[in-house]
Amino acid sequence: MPSTVATSAPSPILEIPPHTTPQLHHNLKHDSSVLALAVGNDSIYAGTHNGEIVVWRLGTFEKVHQIQAHKRSVMCLFLSEDGSLLFSSASDPIVNVWCPRTMNRLYEIYSTNDSFGDIFSVSYSSQHETVYYGAQNTSIQWVNLKDPSRRVSHDSPNHPDRRNHRFFDSRAVGGTSTPRPTDERYDLIPRSHTVLETDKRANKMFAHFGYVYCMLITKGTTAYTEPDEDVLISGGGDGTIKVWKLGGQEIGPDGYENGIEEIVVLGEQDAMSIWSMAVDGSFLYSGKSRGVIELWDLDTKQKLRVIKAHKGDVMTLRMGWGYLWSASQTGTACKHDTVHYGEYQRDSSQNVNQKYQCLTQWKAHDGKVLSSAVTTHNGNQIYITGANDTNVAIWRLKNEASAEQPLHEEHEDMMITSLREFVSFKTVSSRPEYVEDCRRCASFLRTLFKKLGGNVEMLSSEDTLHHPVVLAKFSGKLEPAEKRKRILFYGHYDVVPAETRNGKWNNDPFQLTGTNGYLYGRGVSDNKGPIMAALYAVTDLIQAKSLDSDVVFLIEGQEESGSRGFKETVRKHKDRIGNIDYILLANSYWLNDDTPCLTYGLRGVMHATVCVESKSSDLHSGVDGSYMVNEPLSDLMTLLSKLKGPRNRIMLPGFYDNILPLTKEEEARYDDILSVLTEQNREGVSAETLKANLMARWREPNLTHHKVKVSGPDGSLISSHANAKISVRLVPGQEVEEVTSSLTSFLEKEFSNLESDNKLSIQIDNQAEPWLGDPSNYIFQTLEEALVQAWAPLFSDKASNGSSNGVNGTNGVSTNGTHTNGRSKVRKPLYIREGGSIPAIRFLEKEFNAPAAHLPCGQSSDSAHLDNERLRVLNLLKSREIFSYVFKKL
Repeated sequence: MPSTVATSAPSPILEIPPHTTPQLHHNLKHDSSVLALAVGNDSIYAGTHNGEIVVWRLGTFEKVHQIQAHKRSVMCLFLSEDGSLLFSSASDPIVNVWCPRTMNRLYEIYSTNDSFGDIFSVSYSSQHETVYYGAQNTSIQWVNLKDPSRRVSHDSPNHPDRRNHRFFDSRAVGGTSTPRPTDERYDLIPRSHTVLETDKRANKMFAHFGYVYCMLITKGTTAYTEPDEDVLISGGGDGTIKVWKLGGQEIGPDGYENGIEEIVVLGEQDAMSIWSMAVDGSFLYSGKSRGVIELWDLDTKQKLRVIKAHKGDVMTLRMGWGYLWSASQTGTACKHDTVHYGEYQRDSSQNVNQKYQCLTQWKAHDGKVLSSAVTTHNGNQIYITGANDTNVAIWRLKNEASAEQPLHEEHEDMMITSLREFVSFKTVSSRPEYVEDCRRCASFLRTLFKKLGGNVEMLSSEDTLHHPVVLAKFSGKLEPAEKRKRILFYGHYDVVPAETRNGKWNNDPFQLTGTNGYLYGRGVSDNKGPIMAALYAVTDLIQAKSLDSDVVFLIEGQEESGSRGFKETVRKHKDRIGNIDYILLANSYWLNDDTPCLTYGLRGVMHATVCVESKSSDLHSGVDGSYMVNEPLSDLMTLLSKLKGPRNRIMLPGFYDNILPLTKEEEARYDDILSVLTEQNREGVSAETLKANLMARWREPNLTHHKVKVSGPDGSLISSHANAKISVRLVPGQEVEEVTSSLTSFLEKEFSNLESDNKLSIQIDNQAEPWLGDPSNYIFQTLEEALVQAWAPLFSDKASNGSSNGVNGTNGVSTNGTHTNGRSKVRKPLYIREGGSIPAIRFLEKEFNAPAAHLPCGQSSDSAHLDNERLRVLNLLKSREIFSYVFKKL
């Protein structure tokens, strides 16, 4: 008899309102572990450890059948699509076919392979009228129910009960065979109407390099078969999933039937067993060891998500009412939001990146949950779980179509949610107290990239002081893989310090805050926001099945402190990164707040510490000071004064010799820029002065004295040690190594002229080469198209009369602009250069022999590196749109 009706819900482990833990409506007790479940229109079928199939009536929960179905444990139950056949497999090893209504045994199926082992999984194609079963010996075998040639008598000598087993029935000379086990329950197994013997040739040995734990039949799920064609999907103990095209009985050259043909392999042979699977359209969910659920797109063969759902192995998965239901060997069950197909698709605009969170988790059993089923009965949505605690639990749900409609908040863009967590890490790479935050942030990125379907590695050099570089690869769908272009997106997860003691931050800099259309937080513009925009652009394309190229993310953790260790790490792991065709980064800002830009040039930089030391300790200037004492600070000041001459000209020999001359094309770009800036010029500065100022900051070098430090306390001392921090900004045409050598030689020569007995040392702190891109190349032109499309209202639709770089081919006059109501409206983005430096960009170009392009995402008022750093929400969303266009087209 069934137990009393329960009206309680277990204590939830997790609940995200308005979702609640299902109500435990009924509990069905048995005296043996429940290993398998199936549910029909009006009945629940349970396969047990002692070989029984128990049937309860839905609604009344009355037990209507209890059949001794097998001699050993029932491993799998499968109900045909039309509900007319119930299949059971076991560790006999026998497959039985039952009438679900009467529980008459219609067919008994066996293999003639002695080392077959347990039959873990069984499935049936009504299209081919064929049963497929997967076994412990790694094989998949099959038999057609209507094939008369496979019918044998009930007393066939090949039956496992009667044939001589080469292992168990073997005996030495003069010995005896081990007696076969007997049990009076075996006599209770109903006699089958028909016995089928599987042809030895209907056998796919080593279908997996592991046990075949689960199988299912589906159709219309992959582009590799016809929409109405049945396909078989299997999951193995080797960690792989395989899709099989179903064929006929033709004998292949290997002597076996062409009954199944492998057409898709997903996953890697990592021994992370596939315990369960569920299909929703072209999406396949696989339940794996260690609580992992993976989401695959069967059309593109891409892994979309990795979901950490449970602490133990995910033994069973079901799709129901637009949600994914999972349960594990730890006894927990979960309900997950999904992107799904069909009648339960709640919002046509839903995005794969906004789904797959756990909505509710609860303790369903005091044992291992080994099976589950879903059904709707009399308008009630029912989730059923079976476990080795001998219970079958009936969970009644609220009506998913009404009571549990997701609220608007659940549709908040997950890109913003991810960015909020990203910003919360205090990744200040220049300060040792934030080392742990930097490492934790790298782990966060690794988890996020992996969750969104990336193949992720953490790269590091031999020096463990350097923060890891996160490498994430997203594979395109173009086949063969050799034809795919490979796009490298470079970014950095570290930030500059955010000083809060002066009270100028309006909010906690490490808590993302939204105000009046802007997101505030340290790193939101430089560079965490753009990284999130690029990442979610890739997953947008994967969801739309539009990503042909491979996209490789290379995110470092020390850009703000000179990219220390980055070059060494990239060179060490270059084979893992692979070949690269294009390089893209987004690490700067527009020239103003209104006009989209593209950056095609950056200055380089060389930071150095110049130090002068005395042999003596600190001295008192009154007691010890005289013209006979060479003071380190005086020597240092003299040296620094030699570096720059009148009008700030740098005095290093040959310093200006190789600077590239100004071309007509580049000058025309400055004219385009001036057409915009002069309208906003409220200080009355002339166009010529504005242009000279831009050129001085963008295409002319400079040397800066940053600070001087001396030994000893304040007071009347002669410091024994004095050092100065200096930097030299370089422009294209200048080589950083040559300038470094020239600076060192110049300072050493000038120091020797001082005839001082002090010691000079020069330490090069970091270097970055200048970079100059080509605005006419394919990657820049693709970016230009993307910007014009995304920011269409900001651009004139007037056709260009000139070349793509903004210069009229006949007279060199700029053509990038029209006037509308007195306001300039440019025809395309402004091409700008910048005075700052990004150490990685030119290095990556050289290392991978690939062109780079730079997309500024933010506005000039973003206050990057300053208090109240911000990024406009519209710019973030448009950047995502631009990246999608570029990744798709490249």
